[in-house]
Amino acid sequence: MSKTKVLLVGESWVSAATHYKGFDQFGSVTFHLGAEPLVKALKDSEFELDYMPAHEAVEKLPFTIEGLSQYDAIVLSDIGANSLLLHPDVWLHGKTVPNRLKLLRDWTSAGGGLVMVGGYFSFQGIDGKARWHRTAVEEALPVTCLPNDDRLEIPEGFRPSITGSKDHPILAGIEGDWPLLLGANEVVAKDRDDIEVLASLPRDQGGHPLLVTGRYGKGRTVAWTSDIGPHWLPNSFVEWPGYARLWKNVLSWVSKAA
Repeated sequence: MSKTKVLLVGESWVSAATHYKGFDQFGSVTFHLGAEPLVKALKDSEFELDYMPAHEAVEKLPFTIEGLSQYDAIVLSDIGANSLLLHPDVWLHGKTVPNRLKLLRDWTSAGGGLVMVGGYFSFQGIDGKARWHRTAVEEALPVTCLPNDDRLEIPEGFRPSITGSKDHPILAGIEGDWPLLLGANEVVAKDRDDIEVLASLPRDQGGHPLLVTGRYGKGRTVAWTSDIGPHWLPNSFVEWPGYARLWKNVLSWVSKAA
């Protein structure tokens, strides 16, 4: 039986630090991968996951519908629109390249499964720098991004409220209260018959959408506005049995594997 092919784009970063010790100082640079919890959850499953870190996606995300179509589902997580718009040929050499935001929209319309996961460079992001608002990718998503910094930092934590039908395939097999989350991106669910808000923040935290499904052309789309791992998604959520079940359900539904 063939596996469902999933491409995860983003979820990586480089940190530079300067260390001061009296008169002396030195610098260090570290590379981070943020999707290890998801990689672990999908290991030996029905999904074949390709993990394309943000710096690789700048040049390696396919430039054709045919290239994207090798995947059943594509997950954009913590990567800003600029990384896909400003290829080195554009940024450094003033050349034209295909617009991959439009290609992702058209690939979804043709039957692909598109997911956006929250983070500091998802939706509109920190200081509005993720810049997915009013893009072709936003057209395909089941939510509209705000035009400004959209982070909801909730250090005391919030417990998701299940607002959709528990018969929905994405919620299948997930029982009881969900663990606390520490933040999310604020978005607005689109007003269409195909849009369903399956989970949201509690009313005392604004009731904003957390998990939203929709359709675009022949494809399916999902928005998960919190993180895929720490910090917004604490270790207690990662270790919760529902974490792996949730993501397997999301990928099954969005890729139509279910």
